[in-house]
Amino acid sequence: MYGSYTGRRHHVARLRSRRARGRTRAVSTAGALLSLVTLSGCFGSSSSGEGDHAAAAERPRQRPKATVPYWVNPDGSAARQVAAYRKKGERDQARLIEKIADQPVAEWLGLDDPEGQASGFTHAAAKANRSALLVFYEIPHRDCGQYSKGGAADGNAYRAWLDKVVRGIGNRPATVILEPDALPHLVDGCTPKQFHEERYDLLTGAVDKLKGLPHTKVYLDAGNPHWIKDPRRMVQPLKRAGIAKADGFALNISNYQTTKENAAYGRQLSALVGGKPFVIDTSRNGNGPAPGTDDPQAWCNPKGRALGETPTTDTGDRLVDAYLWIKRPGESDGTCKGGPQAGRWWPRYALDLARNAE
Repeated sequence: MYGSYTGRRHHVARLRSRRARGRTRAVSTAGALLSLVTLSGCFGSSSSGEGDHAAAAERPRQRPKATVPYWVNPDGSAARQVAAYRKKGERDQARLIEKIADQPVAEWLGLDDPEGQASGFTHAAAKANRSALLVFYEIPHRDCGQYSKGGAADGNAYRAWLDKVVRGIGNRPATVILEPDALPHLVDGCTPKQFHEERYDLLTGAVDKLKGLPHTKVYLDAGNPHWIKDPRRMVQPLKRAGIAKADGFALNISNYQTTKENAAYGRQLSALVGGKPFVIDTSRNGNGPAPGTDDPQAWCNPKGRALGETPTTDTGDRLVDAYLWIKRPGESDGTCKGGPQAGRWWPRYALDLARNAE
């Protein structure tokens, strides 16, 4: 089983890290593939029916490029949910989910047809004069055997997967969030030591290949201030993973920590890694993290959370390149608190996030 390991010490470390960090994942291969199937028709239809024209008019539009240059997928899970609510006459629900559908969210690439996925998303983005926002989440031994376990079978399989994705991106604009969890799990002891050297090699190789493309930006995941609390612990891992060549690092992926705390933490870490800028995942941090510490899975589908700042590159902070929705709002963190499998669309949770942001 990918990501599995044995030993009491690692088991305790895993549980401790879960309590401390409140991390969640999004694995949206199914949604990505469905989007690819429909991309050819999402910017116009050969049908001349009145209903088709009305549906096309209601599709999400691209946001102003000066504010956020990333592509809004007009056939994402949220957009399809809006259409379903409208069809049933549930206007209030449709209005709430539009808050998600109208924003650019990251596309998480999977193992199935990675070249096709990368090509499809970047072509669609380029056609709309936008950049694709992609997440690579296929590192071997992913998520330490938890809800989002999986990834490539081994290092060679990952390199082959990476080569396909790189070909898929080509010369089109893209921003890549590289392997959420991969570095923080080395720091917190969750990933066994025998896999550390290979992981650094895979990450540096990925940074090199992606930065060899003409229009691709790369950000390495650096956790969040409630996971790796001392930013000095992230310095050497980031350096060994290629932060010098990367465009920067990413914080708060799939988490709920406030933007203010992440920005303060990011400024400290930036000063330790050559002044590198960073991006913050604001997809669900509008109300901050769930209160209290009694729930060992407070990170997993917590109640009362809200959408955070909408995606933008106009952050007012020279070190913060962007607020991004890296975790796709409305997708489950895992089979906890009544949720479906990690990465699956969950309408009830999406409605709560949107409603709580009002």
